[in-house]
This record gives sequence, C-alpha cells and structure tokens, in this order.
Amino acid sequence: MKYSDFADKFNPDCGILQLMNDLSYAVNQDKDICMLGGGNPAAIPEMEACFRSELKQLMDQGNEFEEMIGNYDAPQGNHRFIRALAGLLQDTFDWPVTEKNIAVTNGSQASFGIVFNLLSGRYGSGLSKHIRLPLAPEYIGYADVGLGENELFQSSQPIIRMDEDDGLFFKYRVDFENLEIGETCAAICLSRPTNPTGNVVTDTELAKLSMLARQRDIPLIVDGAYGLPFPGILFVDANPVWEDHVILCLSLSKLGLPGARTGIIVANEDLIALISRSNAIFNLAPGRFGPSLLTRLVQSRELIPVCRSVVQPYYEERVNHAVRMVRERMAGIPVRIHKPEGAMFLWLWFEGIPVSSEILYQRLKQRGVFVIAGHHFFPGLQESWQHKHECIRVSYAGDPLKVEQGLQVIAEEVRRAYDPVPRTVTTAGA
Repeated sequence: MKYSDFADKFNPDCGILQLMNDLSYAVNQDKDICMLGGGNPAAIPEMEACFRSELKQLMDQGNEFEEMIGNYDAPQGNHRFIRALAGLLQDTFDWPVTEKNIAVTNGSQASFGIVFNLLSGRYGSGLSKHIRLPLAPEYIGYADVGLGENELFQSSQPIIRMDEDDGLFFKYRVDFENLEIGETCAAICLSRPTNPTGNVVTDTELAKLSMLARQRDIPLIVDGAYGLPFPGILFVDANPVWEDHVILCLSLSKLGLPGARTGIIVANEDLIALISRSNAIFNLAPGRFGPSLLTRLVQSRELIPVCRSVVQPYYEERVNHAVRMVRERMAGIPVRIHKPEGAMFLWLWFEGIPVSSEILYQRLKQRGVFVIAGHHFFPGLQESWQHKHECIRVSYAGDPLKVEQGLQVIAEEVRRAYDPVPRTVTTAGA
C-alpha cells in the first residue's frame, strides 16, 4: 500500500511512541518490571475513592449517567463543566474568563496538536513560523505533532546553575540574553512545572516571557498539565497566570484520570472558537466522561483544596523518598539531579558518562527497568550538545519499592558504564 507524505509524520522512532509502547508493555507483563519511564500518575487511594464517590453520585442522579454515555457534547466541550470551571477561575484568581474562554479536548496531547498547528507553519504572506521553546529540555510529546513541512520548534539552550547549598542539585534557567524572538516566531511555549526536569520557571521569569510575547503580539503557551491551578504538583511557591495573550493548557490526567483523556484550554475567544471547530472536524466532540465526573467538584470549589491537601503532599513525600534513594544507591557516582520543584520525575545527569543515554536506556530495559533517554527531550535545539546524551528521566510515581529496585539497577549500570569491568548483574526483581 502506498501512503502520502502525511504518513511520514508518524515516525516509528519518535520518543512519545517509544514511551507509550514501553508503558503498555510494562503494564501487561506478569514478570517483575520497574516502570520508571512512563507518565502514568500515581494511584492515590484518596483520589481513587473520591472519583468512585463522584461516579456513584452521578449514577444516582436521575439520567445523568445515561446522558454521559449516550449523548455527544458540543464541540467546545461539556457546557456545565465549562460554566463551572469559568466560575472557579473567576472566583479563585479573579481572572476575566467566561465560558467563551474555555474549550475541552481529548487530552492535553490533543490540545498541543491543535494549538501548535493553528499557530505555526505557513502563513498567507508566505512566511513560515515556528514555536519558540525558551528552555530545553521540554516535554517529549511536543516533538512530533507538527503537520507543516518545516521544523515546528526552535529551542534555546539553558543556563545551568549549580545549587550552592547542596551539590547534588542543579537547575536550568532561561538564557534571556540569547533568547531570540524574531518575526518567524508564532508563539512562546513552556511547561510549568517542566516535564521532564521538574523545573518550575519562577514568577519573575514567567513575567518576562509574558512581556516578550505581548511586545511581539504573539501568545505565550503555558502547559500546566502538572501545575496550576490543578493538579498543583509543585514543591515551590508559584502563582498561576492568565491574560488574553496567554494560552493555558490543563489536564485531568495527573489528578489520577489519564484514562479519561480530558484536556482543557483557557484562551482568548477567537482561539477557543477555532479549537471548537477543530474538535468538530476531527473528533465530532470531546469525550464526556472526565468533565461529567469532575463537574460537581468544580462547582463546589472542592477541586483545588483536594489537590492541595491530597495530591501535592503525596508527590512531595514520593520525591523526597526518591532523592534519598539516589543519595544512597548512587554514592560515589558523578550524578546530579535537576532540582525537583514539581511534576513527578527525577532528571538525572551523569556528567561525562562514556555511553549515551540511549545505550543506557537499552541496557536498563534488558534488565527490566524502563526509563526515558534524555536526547528525546530537546526538540528544536540545533546545537550539538553532549549534555543531551548524559541525562535520563525517571518517574517516581509508582510503587516506592519498585522505584528503589529500579534506582539500584540504574546505579549498577551507570557504575558499569563509567568502569566497564565485567561483573555479574541481576534483574530488577531479583
């Protein structure tokens, strides 16, 4: 069978496909696997009980359940959910949003696919525009969603700052002096907290980026899938931001609902109208399950307090445990951790490691430990930078014992890479 050039967009070697295939493989295996690579959120018992309670209430309310499974929503999304969310954002943050500023999509990956392609690519003037990532590394899922002929992204190499108080940690900073926002830039985009590093761009840095976007009359896209106002997986102080030129992308996945595939976009009315049309053309309508399940929590204003009292503390305990394990298991190894300020990953940097992160990934996979090789997280970065091949992303959202086992195997393989003397190795579950 012959295919069009469009088929070439579905590269079998793309990072996000590798991640999801690994995740599916690990979930469906009976043998002992340490899945430290995937983006599945933690199974938090309190949140699972909350969702079960909400579903029960939904099923007990007349024909609400039948409507949820039996009717399409509008292309913009579930009207009751959108109305409730607009009210929550107005009341909590004093944002001037209405129902016309919010659309629902089938997951945040779908949100990025729509937004990036609406803004980038060829314009009527013949000019081809790109999305500027002011800070790489960035989310692996961005890399392959562009449908245009040219490179979707241009990325900037960050400034690396070592933590003076704790030599284990470092932090990426936006290099504003070398940040170019030219006429071919269609939008500025960043995730906050950043996937894969857990970096939370400061309020000051975000304000600078917002000002640059406004000066250039382009949008600032803020990917808040792990951040504010929900699920709020942050371990440092930060404030959510929205203005008319800001496109805020949210998700229900990291609350514990990845299977619901619910993305949320908060933006100006014109963009929301375009997103609604896109939903109608490509999907007919977004799914109803996630919005229907969460509407009461949003209406009652319980959602954000639940995130603060349950979700955030849960992940903070997990990240502290994971960092302790790195200190113990990797003592004597030249390892650094990006300061974990949010999300659910450790970004490990093995400076000067003699093998690439891809080779390390393959060795770990053979031993039943799944991570993500670092080079996948630098879309649009043209410079040759060895640092890209010295990092891996490790999730700490799973079973703490599995995290410990996985980190032990990582430590063994990294030691072997630095000092390749033959030795006996064990699998993750041994």
